Amino acid sequence: MTSDPEESVRLQGFGEMTLRTAIGTVMLLAPRERAEATIFRVRDGVRLASSEIAELASEWGIAPPAQVRSPGLVPEPHWSDILRGMVREAPLPSLMVAFLLGVLVTRR
Repeated sequence: MTSDPEESVRLQGFGEMTLRTAIGTVMLLAPRERAEATIFRVRDGVRLASSEIAELASEWGIAPPAQVRSPGLVPEPHWSDILRGMVREAPLPSLMVAFLLGVLVTRR
């Protein structure tokens, strides 16, 4: 079924917009949310099937973004790496002040 990209639709949870915008918005969602997304045509209230949404997205060249790994799978940075990065980016006067402050604190 051919659809007009400028047709008014209602994307559940997002409101009324054009069909192209709704499909672009759905494609930006995470896969689980994308499967649960619902688009209704304003003119007759008919719900678009998820296969129709995927077909229109591929027809119009709207692809889902690349899959991002879960933050839980990314290893935590070690403190030495964090400090090394902070020192590398810090200006010299602030490093000198931090060193002198450290010396004062340890002497007390």
